[in-house]
Amino acid sequence: MSDDLAALAARIRDEAEAAGDLRALDAVRVGALGKSGALTALLKGLGAVPAEQRKARGAALNALKGEIEAVLETRRAALEAAALEARLTAERMDVTLPPRPFPPANAGSIHPISRTVEELTAIFGAMGFAVAEGPDIESDWHNFGALNIPEHHPARQDHDTFYLPGEPTRKVLRTHTSPVQARTMLTQEPPIRVIIPGRTWRADHDATHSPMFHQVEGLVIDKGITLGHLKGCLIDFLRAFFGVADLPVRFRSSYFPFTEPSMEVDIGWDRKTGEIGGGTDWLEILGSGMVHPRVLANCGLDPREWQGFAFGMGIERITMLKHGIPDLRPFYEADTRWLQHYATSPLSPFTLHEQG
Repeated sequence: MSDDLAALAARIRDEAEAAGDLRALDAVRVGALGKSGALTALLKGLGAVPAEQRKARGAALNALKGEIEAVLETRRAALEAAALEARLTAERMDVTLPPRPFPPANAGSIHPISRTVEELTAIFGAMGFAVAEGPDIESDWHNFGALNIPEHHPARQDHDTFYLPGEPTRKVLRTHTSPVQARTMLTQEPPIRVIIPGRTWRADHDATHSPMFHQVEGLVIDKGITLGHLKGCLIDFLRAFFGVADLPVRFRSSYFPFTEPSMEVDIGWDRKTGEIGGGTDWLEILGSGMVHPRVLANCGLDPREWQGFAFGMGIERITMLKHGIPDLRPFYEADTRWLQHYATSPLSPFTLHEQG
């Protein structure tokens, strides 16, 4: 190897040894082997070397290139090992230390959804309601047909409903807890007074919708039931749940296949601050109505003898409103920080007095 190549090799070796980190070492590599590097310039100049010397000069340059690459790789491995050792030293922990103490609320805390179900059960239980349950996988008839939902209704389409494979009687993941209303009327003699909390499924997913979510529905069947009973029941519930004794409640006419007449229920709130019961704005909170005579007949009850009302609402929705939760998705992400903030200790049970 000629003197100029030996000097270049020594210089690059010294620069590589002096490099204190991977970034500095990469700068040495670029200075030697990059497009404008020292060795690259020599390789480009081979054409100017006399023909009788060109072969030997090329072999020497290739040997130097291999030597430089080996030096750089050795130094890179040493720097990476040193960086790893420094990181391990910095992140070292004493595994013999006792664990950090956690506040009691972190152990066995009640999820906001479960807490809301408990509150619903307590409030409606004080009104004489029992809790009814039913299967999550339903027949098409219980989920739609018994409830007067026609074949052409959009809710029956695949883009809105999860159907399970199988013919000729397709099963569905229930889209609401209303099938339990039908099952209750089919199996229980009136009078009936039940609420139905449970999971439901629909093909929707964003910040305020989830493919799986929770609903609670209520059903009252008796003789002489009127809209007045429905309004009184829901007004008392909403004021107790949100803890606002004079909460404004408004009923608007609407349409649902399974009730007639049907009504949307709004509560007063402040759009700017989100305060429930404040301001002059209205917020839709649930749907309700008198049970449709066809639904009663489908479930074996004579609509000339029995009347009733039903209502339904999203449990996540009322939980978000009550606790100021802006996004639905954290309910199902198992983030312990979120749970620590919104979960409730089982040692601090609520009372109806606290609710309003």
